[in-house]
Amino acid sequence: MNKKFKQLQWQCRRGTQELDRLLLAYLKTDYLTALTSEQQLFEQFLTLEDNLLLTFLLSEKYPNDSKFASLIPKIRQPTLLCP
Repeated sequence: MNKKFKQLQWQCRRGTQELDRLLLAYLKTDYLTALTSEQQLFEQFLTLEDNLLLTFLLSEKYPNDSKFASLIPKIRQPTLLCP
């Protein structure tokens, strides 16, 4: 794996099992095949605070900044929650 991917793996580890599983699952299954624009969006998404990530990924709330609206459902995919 390249250095950037390993850095993203560390950024996906947030200290809560729910966030870790969702973010790492997206990284491992969708990130590598996503368009560059979606990859950049995911990297920006990882800069949000944990409480916002929890709200956006585990509830029906979406960020005021709608640029993440297309990414959130992809990260939430229930099939990605399987270990």
